[in-house]
Amino acid sequence: MRTTLEGVLLTPLTIVATSGGDVMHAMKKSNVGYSGFGEAYFSQVESGVIKAWKRHHEMTLNLVVPVGAIHFVLYDDRHNSSTCSEFQQITLSKENYYRLTVPPMVWLGFQGCDSNISMLLNIADTEHHPDELDRMDLKDIDFDWSK
Repeated sequence: MRTTLEGVLLTPLTIVATSGGDVMHAMKKSNVGYSGFGEAYFSQVESGVIKAWKRHHEMTLNLVVPVGAIHFVLYDDRHNSSTCSEFQQITLSKENYYRLTVPPMVWLGFQGCDSNISMLLNIADTEHHPDELDRMDLKDIDFDWSK
């Protein structure tokens, strides 16, 4: 299994310890991976819950997990990609604080793996439009989520 699929970026982020609570950086417009701003949203993920599969035709996702821990699984079925038919996995958390940049046409699924509710931040380069994404059932991509 490759560490990174073609076009996917994993960017280390900074946490600045301050009295009263940490400052957790997410994205600056000067960062590699920034391709414009369309919208930002938070998504809660309950412990053990799997949300899969979806891919965007146009939207680039920039995913950060400031609270809890979320295991991400990406699948590349882009025929013109050097990583076609391969998976990438990573767990993001405050202890493993990175921004995961997912380009269009890469399948994404994720699972809450903290005992409490986890929080995901997506900083997307376009606004959400339901007609620009595809969804598949969990069973439609052969991946063992129990590992």
